Order: sequence, then structure tokens, then C-alpha cells
Amino acid sequence: MADTAPTAPLRSPLSRAADRLASATRASRGAVRLAELPFLAQVDLRLDAKGAAADAVGVALDLPLPLEPNTVVRGGRLTALWLGPDEWLLVGPPGIQRDLESRIRAAAADEPVSVTDVSAQRTTLLVSGPRARDLLSHGCSLDLHPRAFGAGRCAQTTLGRTQVVLVARDEPRAGFWVLVRSSYAAHLADWLLDAATEYVSRGD
Repeated sequence: MADTAPTAPLRSPLSRAADRLASATRASRGAVRLAELPFLAQVDLRLDAKGAAADAVGVALDLPLPLEPNTVVRGGRLTALWLGPDEWLLVGPPGIQRDLESRIRAAAADEPVSVTDVSAQRTTLLVSGPRARDLLSHGCSLDLHPRAFGAGRCAQTTLGRTQVVLVARDEPRAGFWVLVRSSYAAHLADWLLDAATEYVSRGD
């Protein structure tokens, strides 16, 4: 007999922090915005950047893979992050992981390629607003000045002593994505909320 028990709804790593993130956003009076972007599709791709598969996969995804270190290419709903000379992270809306994998494998044909769904490993925090760079600078050793880390840049770094992938979004007022391991997400959210009290109390 088929199991007809209702399926429990998915719970994101930061579902319990959502109200606190929203409250800090309101209390900052526009200085910062903090929110989780849950369940984004994240697919790790490894292949030879100089091989035939790189061009074929780019065509299949309608998204050229970035070749310059620590850069981002966005096309439509899909974003490609450079993680290494032969490694990229593809980020897109929830639920497209299998489609991405099948398109990549079909395009690569017999060329060697590794495609891994890592969506469950991380969640994504959005940090935006006019004081977003200042907030992140409290816990990140990178130079986050726009001249050094402007729109379309990414880096594997630490924030609040937590390993993250930091992305400077290239859309107007889009701020930053902070991709963090699910098991460390609550810790990082607590750090961000604590760091944001400066703007909550002063409102500037």
C-alpha cells in the first residue's frame, strides 16, 4: 500500500532566524537588509577550461564560464562563480539542479567533466543596503572597497570566522550573497545580527 502520509515542508537552515533578520532590517531604517535566500540550486562544475567541453557547456547554458579568477558571470536566472582554474559554482533558482546536470553532461559528451549537486550543503544570505560593505568589513579580511571588490567579483574567504563564498552582485542595489555551509549558517546569522546592532542603534 502506498504511503499517503503528508510530507513535511522543507525547512531552511535559517528558518528560525527569519524573524530576527527581518526585525534587524526594519530597525536599521534602510542601512542594511539581511535575509536568507533559501534552497537556491547550487551545482559544482569541474572541467578543463581550455578544452572543448568548456565552450560547449557555455553554449548549452547560454552562459560563458568566467575564466578570470574570482569573477562572476550572470545570464538570465543563472550565475556562474569562478572557484578555481577548473572549477565553477553554478547558482540558480530552486529546483533546476537536475536540468543543469543533464544539460551539462549532454553538452560535454565524451569530454571529462564532473557535475555535483551541492545545493543541500549551503544556504545563501543576502546582505544589502548602503552600509552592507561596512557591515561585512567588520568580520572579513578582504578589502571590500568597490575598487577592489566591485560588482561581479567573488571570493572564498572567512566572515565572522566562518568559511564562506562572498559574491558582489552586479544588479543595482543587489548587495552581496554570502554562501555558507548549512551547519554554520546559524552562527553566521548570529554574527551578522550582532554586527548590525551598530546600525540598528544609530539608524545610519
